[in-house]
Amino acid sequence: MPRRTIFSDTELASLLTLPDTEAEAIRRYTFSDADLAIISQHRGPANRLGFAVQLCYMRYPGVVLAAGDTPSTSLLRLVAAQLKLPPEHWAAYGKREQTRREHLVELQTVFGFRLFGKRHYRSAVHGLEELAWQTDKGIVLAGALVESLRQRAILLPTPSVIERICAEAITRGNRRIYRVLNESLVNAHRRRLDGLLERKEGNKKTQLQWVRQSPGRPNSRHMLEHIERLKYLQAVDLPDGIGRSLHQNRLLKLAARAARCVRLSWPSSNRNAVTPRWLPWWSKVSLP
Repeated sequence: MPRRTIFSDTELASLLTLPDTEAEAIRRYTFSDADLAIISQHRGPANRLGFAVQLCYMRYPGVVLAAGDTPSTSLLRLVAAQLKLPPEHWAAYGKREQTRREHLVELQTVFGFRLFGKRHYRSAVHGLEELAWQTDKGIVLAGALVESLRQRAILLPTPSVIERICAEAITRGNRRIYRVLNESLVNAHRRRLDGLLERKEGNKKTQLQWVRQSPGRPNSRHMLEHIERLKYLQAVDLPDGIGRSLHQNRLLKLAARAARCVRLSWPSSNRNAVTPRWLPWWSKVSLP
C-alpha cells in the first residue's frame, strides 16, 4: 500500500521554486558591495560566476545546486549582469569537483550557512507545534518550516525529511487536541458518549444517527421528535465550554471528519437521510 502523504509533489515543489517575477528576483538576488567584494576574490570568470550562483541558491530557496544541475536561465543572466560577465562562463564552472566542494565550505564559513542535521530536526518539530495546534494542513506547516530555516540560514533538508517533520508535528497536535478534549471528562461523561454509539431501541440507527436527523418539515409530530432529541443531547451534559479551548479550524475539522464517519456507518439506504452539509451538533459551539 502506498504511503499516505500530507501534501502533493506540486505543493512541495512550490516551496522550492525560484522567484516567479523579475521584481522578486531582483529583491532576493541583488548583491551588496560586501558580497561583490567576496565574489571578486575568486580567480577566473567561471569561478566567480559559479560561486555567485551557488550563493543565490543557498539564500533562496535555501538549497545547494548539485553537480550537473543547471541554474535558471533568468537567474544566471541576472547574476552575470551584476558581475559584468557573459553567462556562458557557467559551462566551465565546476569541472573540478573539488572546486565545488571548496566553494560550498567557503559559503558556509563566510556567510554562515549551516547544513540541516539531527540537532535541527527536534527543534523544527517543536517549532511547528503551535501552528499544528491551529491546522493540520501539511503545506501550511511545510511553508512555515521552510521560511523559518531560511531566516536562520539553515539549508533545507530533503523533501522526505520536510514531510516527516510536518507529519510528526501534526501527530503531536492531534494528541494535544484529544488530551484537551478528554481531560475535563469524568467516567459518567464517557459512558454517556459511548451510549451515542449504541443502537436506539427498536431501531437500526444508533443514538448519534438519530439525534443528527434533520428536523423535517414543520409540523407538530416533527417538532415533538426534535424536542426529544434535544433533551437527549442535554442529558449528555458535557462540561461547559469544552470546545472553546480548541482552535476553531481544528474543531470544525474534527466535526467534518466525525460527520463523514457517521455517514459511512449508516446502511446505504439511510445515507441520504442526512444532508451532507450538516455538521454534528458540537461543531456549532461558538468560540471566542
